[in-house]
Amino acid sequence: MSEIVIRAENLSKAYKIYENNLDRVKEALNPFHKRYSKDFFALRDISFEIRRGENVGLVGKNGAGKSTLLKIITGVLTPTGGILEVNGKIASLLELGAGFNPEMTGVENIYMSGLLMNRTREEMDSKIDDIISFADIGEFINQPVKTYSSGMFARLAFAVNAFVEPDILIIDEALSVGDAFFQSKCMDKMRAMIESGVTVLFVSHDTFAVKNLCQRAFLIESGKIVMDAAAKEVVEKYNESILKARHEMTGGQTDAGQNVINEMRAASKKSADGKINLPVSKESLKINQEIFAKNAAYQRRQNGRASFENVQLLNLDGVPIFEVIFGQEVILRMFIKFHEDIDCLAMGYHIRNLNGVDLVYNDSRFSEVKAIFDAKCDEIYIVDWRFKVELRQELYNFACSISTPVEESLDAPDLCDFVPCALQFRVISPNKYLSLPGGYVHWHNDMEIKKFKD
Repeated sequence: MSEIVIRAENLSKAYKIYENNLDRVKEALNPFHKRYSKDFFALRDISFEIRRGENVGLVGKNGAGKSTLLKIITGVLTPTGGILEVNGKIASLLELGAGFNPEMTGVENIYMSGLLMNRTREEMDSKIDDIISFADIGEFINQPVKTYSSGMFARLAFAVNAFVEPDILIIDEALSVGDAFFQSKCMDKMRAMIESGVTVLFVSHDTFAVKNLCQRAFLIESGKIVMDAAAKEVVEKYNESILKARHEMTGGQTDAGQNVINEMRAASKKSADGKINLPVSKESLKINQEIFAKNAAYQRRQNGRASFENVQLLNLDGVPIFEVIFGQEVILRMFIKFHEDIDCLAMGYHIRNLNGVDLVYNDSRFSEVKAIFDAKCDEIYIVDWRFKVELRQELYNFACSISTPVEESLDAPDLCDFVPCALQFRVISPNKYLSLPGGYVHWHNDMEIKKFKD
């Protein structure tokens, strides 16, 4: 296979625009081929090369031409002019359920999709268990896809395209309808595909996803590639253009106002109240335990010595929550069961965005408690972590781990249980400033302003 898997030279796509339907008829019937239309260029003279194994993001405003470009690459649309060369098998997720027969079951559509991608029945037989497991839509896999929700469509469509081992994977916003856990699974799978040498073209309005998943990106405006550079640089340029447009629309005025200043002043006066000992009942272990068990099954690693029975996020009244207000204090509660006697067990957690990027990490070695000591088989311990959530408005995952031994000199502790996706939660903010493009984590500062005197 050529190292260049996609090459475009002066690629254009034009659509005829008519003022009314009568002009359309006139142009079709005119014997002298008189034009009653004008051309609208969705793409104009685009040129680029993408090498095997590259992961390229496409960013731009709605109507910029991103989806049109992907549809031409996949063969859904024919270009008006220019040259396009594609070397390799393509799997694409452009429109939800595209290519699925609504009257056929999920299983039947898996085989049909494989046939459309030149896969034999035997090849699909070897992959169908992985596809069904990844899609995780239960008994609906044997029901007609016309009964599916949009999330089920996304799950099945991504699973089919990810497991047919394409050379090129193209995704256009289709994952945005999936739930947080599914999106996280998809990002992990896409990373694994990239590492195996698959070329990925990814369109998303989630610029953080583009920046974290892609090495390279195109900024597309009015049907042209105006920037082709490292993904981080392109995303920063795109965010600058969005902020500039907002600034021009509002005449340079901010809507933060005095109320935001008051909120910031009030928030700065809040302080910790000390330790909170929430009562624990026998029933509390079972709260949302089924949700935890389902999420935890994905890529979980265990050695059988101890395990998480449940992980919950609580407010300071002990009520389980899945939504946190920026600046709110919460408690991350772990239920840990011992399956044998263990002298010393350390605990830790990561907070990750939906792309799997670690944003926050903490473990018991950094605390006064340090570890659980001298635990006996069949005992259950509850570990509460209390902290203030100061993350940007978005969805996040908790990854949780327990390990032994805990000597700081050991680089590779023995993991008793590691759960990459123990719990999902959303951060919301009443302050619009905190939802603007920028970093993920708020870093506390003691700030002082002085007037300089020379």
